[in-house]
Amino acid sequence: MGRRKPYLVGHQEFARLYRVDPKQVAQWLSPSRGSVLDPSTAVVVSGVRYWPLGFAAEWGATTTRFRQVDHDAKKQIIAEQGGEGWEPRLAAELPPIVGQHEIIQIFRLPTQGTLATTIARGRFPEHDWLLSGSMLWMLDTVLDAAEMLRETARTLPWGVDEAVVTAMRDGTYDGPGSRVLTRGRHARKGY
Repeated sequence: MGRRKPYLVGHQEFARLYRVDPKQVAQWLSPSRGSVLDPSTAVVVSGVRYWPLGFAAEWGATTTRFRQVDHDAKKQIIAEQGGEGWEPRLAAELPPIVGQHEIIQIFRLPTQGTLATTIARGRFPEHDWLLSGSMLWMLDTVLDAAEMLRETARTLPWGVDEAVVTAMRDGTYDGPGSRVLTRGRHARKGY
């Protein structure tokens, strides 16, 4: 839609930057390892962390154990996301970003299947990012499609919940998808 989007990375892309297995990124976040990678440097979308590319590419040089970034991987990640973006360094620089969990709340959809069907049938706007296997959109991309969704719907109203949108713009959204779902041994310990 003509917006310049920021370059982002998920766990898989972060791992590509440093030529490690994606599980290594989770270990860098692990409290038992002293959180080498501070979780607050990421944004959480649909329960998953995503980082600004500028931060992720510089991170290796800031750790006590220097890690060399793979500049070819960085170029490839930029190419995959389109060459007209920009490289933020802080999560606070990012526009509101949504995934399927947040979109369900924006439109008050009855099920995730409703949204998945709409996406599969090509009635939903194309995702702005495909990161670590997940589709993400800028909030404005989704809101720009609201009228079209209402006009082409058979039964659902596709009404926008303005309170949810306001919370997302203000950075105060705390609904489904706003927290990382902890798995494994840390989930049992309450991290």
